[in-house]
This record gives sequence, C-alpha cells and structure tokens, in this order.
Amino acid sequence: MSPTSYTRRMSRTAQRSRNTKETQISIDLNLDGTGENTIETGVPFFDHMLSQLSKHGGIDLDVKAVGDVHIDTHHTVEDTGILLGELVREALGNKAGVRRFASIAVPLDEALIDVAVDLSGRPFLAYDVDFSRASANLIGTPGFDPQLAEHFWQSFAHNAAITLHVRSISGTNTHHIIEASFKAVARALRDAISVEGDSIPSTKGTLNA
Repeated sequence: MSPTSYTRRMSRTAQRSRNTKETQISIDLNLDGTGENTIETGVPFFDHMLSQLSKHGGIDLDVKAVGDVHIDTHHTVEDTGILLGELVREALGNKAGVRRFASIAVPLDEALIDVAVDLSGRPFLAYDVDFSRASANLIGTPGFDPQLAEHFWQSFAHNAAITLHVRSISGTNTHHIIEASFKAVARALRDAISVEGDSIPSTKGTLNA
C-alpha cells in the first residue's frame, strides 16, 4: 500500500463530551463522512446551521447538547464551538497529506460570504460580517442572536487551532448572511482537510505547534 493510500485509509474520527454547570454536550464526528448528521442543541436555528456545516463539509456529525437556553443561548452555542473545534483538531492528527489552505465565496440569494482557511496550528479568527443593512432581531425560538455566530467561530477556530477568515461581501437578510457563512466555512474546510499526499504541508515539518 502506498503512503498516500495509507493516509487516506486512516480513521479521522473523534468523540467526546463536555460538561459544565451551564451545558452538557456530546459530539461524535467523522471528517471523511458523507454529511450525515443528527443535531439536537435546543436551539433550532443553530441546529440548522450545524447541519449546513456537516452537509456541505462532508463531515458526519452527531451533536447532542442540553444547556441553559431558558436564560440565554450563548453558552450552548459557545460551548458547542469549543468542543467541535477540539474534536476537529483531534481528528486531524498530525495533518499529514492535507491540502491545508482553501478559500471560497458562497452566495445565498443577496448574501455573499468570502471564507479562507489555513490548518496552520495557530488559532486566529478574522470576522468582518456586516449586519448593518440587515435585521438584527433574534432568529427562532429560543432566539439566536446574530452576534453569536462570531462567538461560535471564535470558539471553533481557537480550539481547532486553525486560521479562519470570514468576510461578508453583501447581504440584507440576517438568516441568509449567517447561513451563507456556515456553508462557506464548510466548503473551505472540506477542501482544506482533503488528503492529497502523505507529507505535512509545512516547511517546519509540523502544523501542531
């Protein structure tokens, strides 16, 4: 078996739970899946966004979260981002053979989002998403505050140890802007984690430091 074939056959999966006084979350993921997912967070709009991340990222995802959504949805969204990022980092392992870099622009009707990803091992988020021309009301019940999208990506990028840029080009519908951003990250991540060789794509020889 060639080294590349071996890399492709390696299982890139991870599963873990995270329990705090505010949330109890369990996630099971497979980076080399087909986008199958079961999402239950108690926040329907967030469920919808995570299903987009799974489907368009080609990542099998099982998420079960119970949180203090009767107070606010912040803790559930943020803690899910933390755990999901940790598991992506774990499943990627030493990142041998991955493409590493990817970027894409994704439209959803009037909304257009540009995303770039680097599996750098250096946590960084640049988030420039303009809601000034859109309705900033809470979405769904319990309400999803549009500002929580940034908190989710911050938690995810930091714990996955990736560099992530998310920028809005246009958009007047809050739902469309957020959904396009989840789809765009999903597609960019799908390309970045794809295996196309057997070496670590860094002159340092590592992407984990």
